Amino acid sequence: MNKQPSTVRSKTAEATSVNRREQILEAAVVVFAELGYYRATTAQVAERVGISQPYIFKLFKNKEELFVAALDRAFERIIRTFKSVEAPADQMLAETIRVYEQLMETHPNEILLQVQALGIRDEMILHAMQKGMLEVTSLVKGKFVAAGMEHPEVEVSTFMANGMLCNIAMALGMPELKPKHL
Repeated sequence: MNKQPSTVRSKTAEATSVNRREQILEAAVVVFAELGYYRATTAQVAERVGISQPYIFKLFKNKEELFVAALDRAFERIIRTFKSVEAPADQMLAETIRVYEQLMETHPNEILLQVQALGIRDEMILHAMQKGMLEVTSLVKGKFVAAGMEHPEVEVSTFMANGMLCNIAMALGMPELKPKHL
């Protein structure tokens, strides 16, 4: 009989668990985006992944925790994307807008998750939104300052406001609401 050492089994089990967690989060983003937080169920997420609902509860305490994890994942992607932005001062705003618009095209469900979260008055979800928005704002401001942009506080405020308008335009299916840029 060919037995694997326990460390190999535990690493394999850990990798499977991480992969399964990612599959659940991917499915949760889609289910929440399609149905909304209140109509979506963990059973629907489990079905989409092809697992039992109790497996979700091994990784996430409840639907709220699953939603927050999916929301955190969406903010992490935005942060990774903005960290990669490099441009001189006169092109920094346009480049930041470009990468965000690209992100909206490639990961629209994550953007819809954020739009939904704005209307959910749950403390844990509100805290996740506040944390994510502060991190994104701080990162963008740091990029604008480092690039040497004039009035970076004003520029980041305008950028974030336009980003929210982009999100709303996408959620409503009204591209004509998107901000106009020179």
